[in-house]
Amino acid sequence: MLRVLAVDDEVPALEELAYLLRQDPRIEHVFTASGGVNALQDMVQMIGAGERLDGVFLDIRMPGLDGLDMARLIGGFPNPPRLVFVTAHEDCAVQAFELEAVDYLLKPVRPDRLAEAVRRLESATQAPGEPEIDDVIPVELGGKTRFVAQQAVRFAKAKGDYVRLHTVDGNYLVRMSLAALERRWASSGFIRVHRSTLVSARHVSELHFDGGKVTLRVGAETLPVSRRHTRRVRERLVRQLQDRPPAQGALD
Repeated sequence: MLRVLAVDDEVPALEELAYLLRQDPRIEHVFTASGGVNALQDMVQMIGAGERLDGVFLDIRMPGLDGLDMARLIGGFPNPPRLVFVTAHEDCAVQAFELEAVDYLLKPVRPDRLAEAVRRLESATQAPGEPEIDDVIPVELGGKTRFVAQQAVRFAKAKGDYVRLHTVDGNYLVRMSLAALERRWASSGFIRVHRSTLVSARHVSELHFDGGKVTLRVGAETLPVSRRHTRRVRERLVRQLQDRPPAQGALD
């Protein structure tokens, strides 16, 4: 059961968010704070009293101390809670994911998206040894949200302030940096093979050496490995591919 703090300087928005969170059976308790300064004061008191706080649902545009600055301060806490940003502004998503936010929700908050954010928060706060829950990236498509599962992603390519996720059934553009995605999925078998490319090791079928050039086969795609990343990619993937049954992978 999760203990969370909801932070927003607009009282109606704060009350609505707190109400929706309290309807979720995975939430044990919802604290509220009307602004960043009040929230930090409350968190210091909680830490002093030994109270557990699993997550903070945080607005961004607030007077005095905005959500991004507050998030940076929270990052310096011992055992900091995970962050979910809740905002009416789309333009801060890259910064939010650079701060390793669990999710980024746009107002007005839909109950289904909030439920997904809670699921992701629950996954992020799992104790070691508990079964891993597959991470997902929410993608907004024509007013609807599609959840792209981590395990379905074969590789990701940077495109400015965006990342394009390539899966078996298509590709999806999301507003976040490749560096943030790399940190988020590093423990799940994703490896940087190029400054603009992150690859899921489980989807690599071939590792090919041709003189000084190295390429990977991922589905129907052939992806180059930069010279800078060659040694680490080769060591990791050769070891992994050697452990696979022959039908699932091959080495040239």
